[in-house]
Order: sequence, then C-alpha cells, then structure tokens
Amino acid sequence: MSIASNAPTIIVTRPIAQAQHLIEQLQAALTASASELAQQTKVLALPLLKIVPKTDYQLQVEIPAAISQADLVIFVSPNAIECGMRLLSAPWHELTPMQIRVGVMGESSKRALLHHGVDAHIIILPRDTQQWDSEGLWQALQEEQQKHNWDWAERRVIIFKGDGGREWLADTLLAAGAQLETFSVYSRVPLEKSNPLWQAIQANSNDKKLWLLTSSEAVRYLGQPDKDQMALNLQQASALCPHENIAKLASEIGFGEVRLCGSGDAALLKASLQWVENLVKDPAKTTR
Repeated sequence: MSIASNAPTIIVTRPIAQAQHLIEQLQAALTASASELAQQTKVLALPLLKIVPKTDYQLQVEIPAAISQADLVIFVSPNAIECGMRLLSAPWHELTPMQIRVGVMGESSKRALLHHGVDAHIIILPRDTQQWDSEGLWQALQEEQQKHNWDWAERRVIIFKGDGGREWLADTLLAAGAQLETFSVYSRVPLEKSNPLWQAIQANSNDKKLWLLTSSEAVRYLGQPDKDQMALNLQQASALCPHENIAKLASEIGFGEVRLCGSGDAALLKASLQWVENLVKDPAKTTR
C-alpha cells in the first residue's frame, strides 16, 4: 500500500470561520515537513457547530447602552467578539471613549479585538498560555483587581457569549459581588446529519485519524446517540484537546486515545505535528 493511500488524516472540528486559519497553518507545516508521510497527511474540515449571529433589534439598543455604563467587558470567544461587534451602533472606540478594560481568554480573541480597533493595552489576557480559559482569565482579573484596588461591588461587568455554555466565570463574578449583565449574541447550530462532510469522514477508511476538539458542546454533539460511532471509527482514532474538560468528554464518547495540549493555535499545531511524527517513527501503530 502506498504512503498516499495510507496517509493520516487530521480533522478540524471548529466552526468554519475559526477553522480556516488553523487549517492553512497545518497544511503549510505538513507540506514543509521533511517527512513524506507528513506531506501526504490530509486535513479535513468538519465544523460540528455552525455559529449563527443574533440580529435582535432589542440587543442593538441594549448593548451600546450597557457598554456606556460598564467598567469591564468580557468576550468568551472570537465568535462572541464577531457577533457582538455586529450589534454595535458605532465603532468600538466611539462607544467607549473612557477605554474600559476588555477581558478575553486566548490569543485568537485578542487578534479579533485588535482587528476591531480595540487598543492592545486595555486587553486583559491570561498570562499562562497553558490556561487560556475561564479560570485563567479570572486569575488575570484578580491580578488587575489587586493592582488597581478594584472593589468588585462597584464594578459593572458585561459578558458576551453564546446560548448556553461558560457559566463558571459569570457565577464567580457574581459571587465576588460584581454587577453583572450577560448578552447572548449567537446561537450554535449542529452540523446537519445530511451534510456531505459526514460522508467524507466516513468514506475515509484510514484509521490513522486525529480529531482536533476545541469545544465541549461540539464533543457532546459528536457523542449523541444518533451519530454512528462505529462508522466514524472513534475507538480507533485519537483526539487532541486543549482543555481537561474537553478531554474527559472525548474519553467518555469513545475515542481510543485522548491527547491533552496547551491552549491556542500554536499548541494545537505543535501537538498535531508531534502526532504525525510519532506515526513516522512507528507506522504500525494507529493510535498512542
């Protein structure tokens, strides 16, 4: 059997808008590799969830008014940034002349904020790249609180998020006494069972597959009873996860091997290439 016919596959499960940059990075790194197996590795997109921005007129009225009174704004993801910015009545810098602080959980979100004209010096980001999550952001916010002597009881905080998910940080802020308002600015719609992308994955008979899983909700959807786990062959596949909670869910739905990596695209890219490198060293084994 030729290398091309037995080449590994990397499956990127992010919403398509956030997946494209990572897919391009993966393809470029694999092509540049000295390994023939890496050069033949396929990268497939399977956006398990579609992001649908909300367009409610009421939100378009309420959000700018809330921002004008806020001391801190938090976006839980790049999707929250893109969908939240759509609902603003004016550019960010015009709505926030006092340059209120903005908290995010990762480098992709920081890039999205910069794209929308948010000044880098007002962005709060977890220092530890291994903890680009709610807990990491809360730690960064506590550091800011100590540095500036904030009283959470006097802080008006807004969180932009999607329907469901990421309640831990909101609960923590409320427990600390913050005045909190949340806006759900997008919905997640599962990939239809009839979508040909499912068939493309199932038709790929190679059992050397690495699934990049970056969303707990997406993993839950993948594990629903109406998904044919045998056809997807998850028990022979590897999962790569940037968070312990996602890794736990991946194990629960039947992945044969679950790998944990750091947060952010750079960590996903590095770990994906390491997975391929391990296959080059020992091609007889499909998962490890």
